[in-house]
Amino acid sequence: MMFAVLLLSVLCIGNSFALYSMWRAKRRADDLYAQQMKQIQQHTQAFKDLNRRLDTYLSGSMRMGEELYELQKSIAPLPEKILRMEQRDLSSLSFTQAARLVGLGASTEDLKQSCGLSQSEAELLLRMHGKSESP
Repeated sequence: MMFAVLLLSVLCIGNSFALYSMWRAKRRADDLYAQQMKQIQQHTQAFKDLNRRLDTYLSGSMRMGEELYELQKSIAPLPEKILRMEQRDLSSLSFTQAARLVGLGASTEDLKQSCGLSQSEAELLLRMHGKSESP
């Protein structure tokens, strides 16, 4: 009988030890699970932050692309306009070009003939640039 009690005690202690070991293993598994969940939350937050930054960069790039496209549209006709200006005949010289001629010593008559200016416009240009013709 004593043997049975002893055997029963050993079995109870063994079961208690097994239960304690299982409890500790479960507790470690729960701790590990909690750590992993915390890491998952941190990674999820980092992913959301990176996603927001990427959206910001993409929208900025899109705006920049749209602005470049608008600039390209506004600049596209300029080479043709420059070519037309360079190919103008001498009778359509601008006041700026007439002022250059004055600097080279052109007279009122020269300005009237080469630039198509009126007598008063030619005289005004000569006076503005500090040159006057003697009558």
